[in-house]
Order: sequence, then C-alpha cells, then structure tokens
Amino acid sequence: MKNTVLTFKKAKENGEKLSMVTAYDYAAAKLVDTAGINSILVGDSLGNVCLGYKDTLSVTMEDMIHHSAAVARGAENSLIVTDMPFMSYQSSVYDAVVNAGRLIKEGHANAVKIEGGVDIKEHIAAIVKASIPVVGHIGLTPQSINTFGGFKIQGKNIETAQKVIDDAKAVEEAGAFAVVLECVPEKLAKLVTETLSIPTIGIGAGRFCDGQVLVFHDLLGIYEDMRPKFVKRFAEIGKTAVSALQDYDRELKNGSFPTEEHIYAIDDEIINVLKK
Repeated sequence: MKNTVLTFKKAKENGEKLSMVTAYDYAAAKLVDTAGINSILVGDSLGNVCLGYKDTLSVTMEDMIHHSAAVARGAENSLIVTDMPFMSYQSSVYDAVVNAGRLIKEGHANAVKIEGGVDIKEHIAAIVKASIPVVGHIGLTPQSINTFGGFKIQGKNIETAQKVIDDAKAVEEAGAFAVVLECVPEKLAKLVTETLSIPTIGIGAGRFCDGQVLVFHDLLGIYEDMRPKFVKRFAEIGKTAVSALQDYDRELKNGSFPTEEHIYAIDDEIINVLKK
C-alpha cells in the first residue's frame, strides 16, 4: 500500500514509528521499497555518496531530478521525498516554488525536503500553497556547513537550542507535514517531538523522534569513508563486495572462471563449415 502524507499523520497520532532511508537510483529504491520502508529520501547527500563531492553544495537541480526520477521508477509503495539542492530556493520564494514543482513534475517525487526554519517559512508556505507537500529540515543543515564552520551538533546551549525550537515551530506553522532533526541533543529532540503535531524524523537526534532516517550506504556498510556516531551498520556489504570482486579477479586469472556451465554452445558442424 502506497505511503502518503496521511501515513505520516496517522503514525504520529498513533505513536507508530516511521522509517526513512536514502536511495539514489533504481536498484536501491527497489530494495528499500521491497523491505517495506515508509519513505525514501532522495537526498542531496548523493553528492557525497554517488558523485564524490566533499559536501552537498555542488549538487544541481538536474542531479536531483535525474536521481529522483530513477528512484521513482523503482519504488511503488515508499513515499518519495526529494531534497531541494543548494540555491534552488534560497534566492527567492518564486524560485523555491518553481524548483519544487520541477522535482514533482520531472523528478516524480511525492514531496520535497527543504533546509531551514524561520528564515524560509515564507518559502515553505508558498510551496505548500502550490499543493506540494514539504518536509522541513532543521538542526544541522549541511547546505549551511560554511556558516556552521563544519559538521557540528546544533542546540547545545540556550541560544542555539531555542533556535532549533523556533525553527521547528516555524516549519510546522508554514504547513510542512514532517520535519527532519539532524544532529541535535536527544533531550532537545524529545522536547521538539512533544511540542509539534507533525512527525519528527531524526538523524543523530536520539531515540524519541517519531521516526529515523539513515543513508542506504551507511546502514549497509558499503563505504568505510565515514562512520558517524549515530549510524548503526546492519550489514557489511562493502566488505562482502570487495571479497567477491577479489574472488572474481583470482578465478579469472587462474582459469577457473568461466567454466562450461557459464558458456553458450553451438553445433560443431557449424564451426567446421565456418572454418572452410
């Protein structure tokens, strides 16, 4: 059954946890969807994971549309939420609505995610008014990494904790149907979750959010490059893959692959005719 914004609303009302996993292509989307995950986030983290950028700032609208459309072709039941990349909405409310519309129309997303709180309340409201569902994103917002001075936990003192709360309320008031809380102290995330009527989706925000989101490659242990404290690896696919590739390389070079079971046959008479 297709997950929708109503799925999120009912989960909050019923105290049921929501699962969200990032996916960036057709194959990953099929796996996540088959697993029964509530929502797929086509995150701009694809810049790091798929394109090899050091941050998300270089990701374009074309990148997001391309990957979002691929995910949409692979997912039937998961709610597809696609990130609005850096400078696709900050410049104006008009740009925000137009680019959100492109992610829905061309990227076949079901909703968009946008970073920021009080400062982009007007942008969120305008996107929602255009009949486009919005997920907010507050706390550590990676597109603001240069302002933060790096990837740092947000909300550890009175001033920054109040900002997280204010941003959360602004996102809800603007009409978002959910909000991601990234890298904030657990007790603060719990307070925000109890304050809002919309679901909170945590990543590095502790145990009391209404749901959690993890990066596909992180939870499956595909890469060794980064291992944030909040990530649990549910498999070690990367090590398994390297081992399999090494086996392939070894068997190819020692002649044990391919074998007769891997070939297609042809009648010897045909070969004899071809040799003449």
